[in-house]
Amino acid sequence: MKLIDSHCHIDSDRYDDDREDLIKRIGEELEFVVNIGYDMSSSIESLELAKKYDFIYATVGFHPADLKGYNEETERQLEQMSGDERVVAIGEIGLDYHWMESPKEVQKEFFRRQMEIARRVGKPVVIHSREAMADTLEILDEYMDVAGIIHSYPGSYESAKKVMDRYYFGINGVLTFKNNVKTKEVVSKLPLEKIIIETDSPYLTPVPFRGKRNEPGYVKYVAQEIADIKGVSLEEVVRVTNENTKRAYKIR
Repeated sequence: MKLIDSHCHIDSDRYDDDREDLIKRIGEELEFVVNIGYDMSSSIESLELAKKYDFIYATVGFHPADLKGYNEETERQLEQMSGDERVVAIGEIGLDYHWMESPKEVQKEFFRRQMEIARRVGKPVVIHSREAMADTLEILDEYMDVAGIIHSYPGSYESAKKVMDRYYFGINGVLTFKNNVKTKEVVSKLPLEKIIIETDSPYLTPVPFRGKRNEPGYVKYVAQEIADIKGVSLEEVVRVTNENTKRAYKIR
């Protein structure tokens, strides 16, 4: 059974020299990937990739550190794009209090506006939350009819329990870092049925390639680490997390 990468950025300029080779490897090694939009241009590129390759799906949205291009026109464009069958979610959206490219209240406004898009079009969301878990959970609770994935889950198990009825939790290469005790503990407690595997390529490269460019095929190292932590077979991790990803994105 082939793995799925639920969150990657293969439109990144870090793949400009060998993107076709990368996409060929994805087609050979993985069941599919979801390429994640983070501003208008990346959302457009994600959809173009998804229309060209049947093993690539797209999301569209504005990352909280990339809100400068967000306005009423781009919001209408996002909503129009989200109606395409190759677009499986609105994202990545949320809050980022680390980079603080926009003030907190501005981030919250555009987070809510994109949650409203998801509500209107009936699609899940991909949530980015960095150093902002309390505010993220507060806003998610305003949209009890919206579900999705909290990408690169940064919170505690106690926080996860608050939204576990509606959200899955993205786990990536940081799990393989020896000093990342927090994520290992969260994974040990989370039900396997609520975990989704991702790479966030080209970022967050797992051991043994840490420090180099990440790519979707490296999901296998994340899957193996989850299997080791939970004391189950790799095959079980692949089977369950693949089902989770398809369920979260409503892919059949």
